[in-house]
Amino acid sequence: MADPNPVVVLQAEATLATRSGAFKIAVFNVEGAPGEVAALTRGPLHGDAIPLVRLHSECLTGDVLGSLRCDCGQQLDAALDLIASAPSGVLLYLPQEGRGIGLANKIRAYALQDQGLDTVDANLALGLPVDRRDYAAAAHILLSLGLRQVRLLTNNPAKSAALEKHGVQVVERVPLAVPPNPINVDYLRTKADRMGHLLVFEH
Repeated sequence: MADPNPVVVLQAEATLATRSGAFKIAVFNVEGAPGEVAALTRGPLHGDAIPLVRLHSECLTGDVLGSLRCDCGQQLDAALDLIASAPSGVLLYLPQEGRGIGLANKIRAYALQDQGLDTVDANLALGLPVDRRDYAAAAHILLSLGLRQVRLLTNNPAKSAALEKHGVQVVERVPLAVPPNPINVDYLRTKADRMGHLLVFEH
């Protein structure tokens, strides 16, 4: 059974200039959770304004290589821009590649999608869960930063529910919609229709 109060360890911190502006970057480990979590913060986290928070799961293909198969890279850029323009905010970059199934399995799922399966059925065909991500570590890092209330930048209700479960109140869900392209529009519709993501499409 997971520790309800795991130790959160700050490993390193510095300043980071980005295309979206200047942030503080810190790297955390959470007891019992795999990998390192990067936290980009901006502005005073303990002022009157409730911080704008994004939980972003790593996506090598989208974030780094500019893949058009998903919306991850666009969402990352948009989230950083929004946090940079807000009074305060946090982006947690979580080590959960491929919705938690890992890079190799994600590419195996891509191969099945090339044959006509959608992102849900491709994972299931590989004997994998549709979404293995866990947000407990993210919640504990937010709590360690002193955040009990957040404005959450997401289209995924599961993230809000996970934070609430671990003691972080989501006072507002802020949509993070980016325009679909011809390659990822079916993927995004699958996320909306089969995974419960709150996306709106123009007809």
